[in-house]
Amino acid sequence: MQAIIDEIAQKMAASPDKGKVASYIPQLARVDPNQFAISVALPNGETYSAGCAQTSFSIQSISKVFTLTLALGKLGEHIWTRVGREPSGDPFNSIVQLEHEHGKPRNPFINAGAIAIADTIIQSSQSEEALAEIVQFMRFLADDDSIAIDYKVARSEVETGNRNASLAYFMASFGHFNNPVDAVLRTYFHHCSIAMTTQQLAKAGLFLANDGINPATGYAIVTPQRAKRINALMLTCGHYDGSGEFAFRVGLPGKSGVGGGILAIAPGKASIAVWSPGLDVIGNSKLGTEALELFANKTGWSVFGS
Repeated sequence: MQAIIDEIAQKMAASPDKGKVASYIPQLARVDPNQFAISVALPNGETYSAGCAQTSFSIQSISKVFTLTLALGKLGEHIWTRVGREPSGDPFNSIVQLEHEHGKPRNPFINAGAIAIADTIIQSSQSEEALAEIVQFMRFLADDDSIAIDYKVARSEVETGNRNASLAYFMASFGHFNNPVDAVLRTYFHHCSIAMTTQQLAKAGLFLANDGINPATGYAIVTPQRAKRINALMLTCGHYDGSGEFAFRVGLPGKSGVGGGILAIAPGKASIAVWSPGLDVIGNSKLGTEALELFANKTGWSVFGS
């Protein structure tokens, strides 16, 4: 395993085209694109890493996997009255489908869907309490209390988040929110600004590769059926309008973020986290996708067979 990921890291370092960093969030635009990291966490406790695996980055939309998990714990299947389960086929911040579908987001991984999920997590608590719960959940999964919100990134998100605010107010106009829009947006912007390393992220996602059980503690995070369904949503919706291409090339459930990270799950085998800040035209990590394609080819891991 170490030889595989070392080789992948070397190939990614030599790649002449590393994509372009997200420029619409000022703090992300400052990140050096010449960085790459990969970590693989196995259910037996072994972790393998190569590249900048100790460098923290903004996980952005990868956080949506974990907020969905929390929301399912609070509301169960009722959550699907708030968001759908279908791929969008549109950019992650599109408002077009919301109008056609009366303010109900197509899935929990596009921005509108994740904003609706944030509303369900707040419930009767305050935004600060909901954020503390999300961060604590990430720390618990990764077994690392150093995980925290990057407040510089969060400030950038708030200052440039007009499109997301538009999505939120549009949904609220249909009566879909239970909390003040500003509180929901604050929760959303800040959970997207959680900073983690690939090592931490791979460990945090391991329950999805292990029938919902955190192997480090033996604690059931979700039921096996719920883990399977979260993985299914990651496969079909985790890369926005690039989800089909990712499934075709990599063949694993995955969730990307515009910070350049991707969390991929090989059910029964491993949780894999990659990070490279440069994005492709859709907004997914260019080298991260290439690295995971290489990894899947070398290991033979795929939900579609070896």
